[in-house]
Amino acid sequence: MRAFLETGEHGLAAARRALASGRHRLPRAGARLLAPIGDPEKVICVGLNYRDHCLEQDAKVPKEPLIFSKFPSAIVGPFDDIVHPAESSEVDWEVELAAVIGKTGRHIQESEALEHIVGFTVANDVSARDWQMRRNGRQWLLGKTFDTFCPLGPAIVTKDSVTDVHDLRIRCSVNGQLMQSSSTNQLIFRLPQLVAWVSQIVTLRPGDVLLTGTPPGVGVFRKPPVFLKRGDEVQCEIEELGTICNKVV
Repeated sequence: MRAFLETGEHGLAAARRALASGRHRLPRAGARLLAPIGDPEKVICVGLNYRDHCLEQDAKVPKEPLIFSKFPSAIVGPFDDIVHPAESSEVDWEVELAAVIGKTGRHIQESEALEHIVGFTVANDVSARDWQMRRNGRQWLLGKTFDTFCPLGPAIVTKDSVTDVHDLRIRCSVNGQLMQSSSTNQLIFRLPQLVAWVSQIVTLRPGDVLLTGTPPGVGVFRKPPVFLKRGDEVQCEIEELGTICNKVV
């Protein structure tokens, strides 16, 4: 998929022609959806980026984006299993809007940032809170990047197909119980700011994935805290982008 995105508008035009032809289609029931991006060079994540999420944990609203990462090996498909690691007892959910980079850029201006995004998808930034908050010197990386800790999908929705990416309903349910419900209008740093900020440091390339943060309702800040266990089913959905659903095993 990364190679396809590197073809730019030519690749998108070819995909649209293939769709319009009506050929080479398979019944949905007979197909397994993979992650729409499985081999990004980078998975870049943003912490504390919803105002209402800051409020639920009595955290100050950041003055600059808080950036961390996951390894690409954390990515799984929209309906694949999340493997609960034996090394953690505090596995949590985080529904997130993910943006997919479609054009290479460095030192990108905010006014041009959206030109570097090809589209959006739904992500679950699964997190081992014990590793994130207490172990490994409280550096977030290991707690965020266990294998299977980044379900993505169900598809990349091109940005021209989304009414307003900064005004979409975003929700997460566990075993049918609604846990997170907010709107992307709560984002502190919006996509133009995030793309410009990150591109000061690294070159963004086609296929790179940018997770933009999660709204309130995560398990660790519930009273008492609630964490995922084997057998649970986590459903993440974003208006206009679709739904992913993953079982914890």
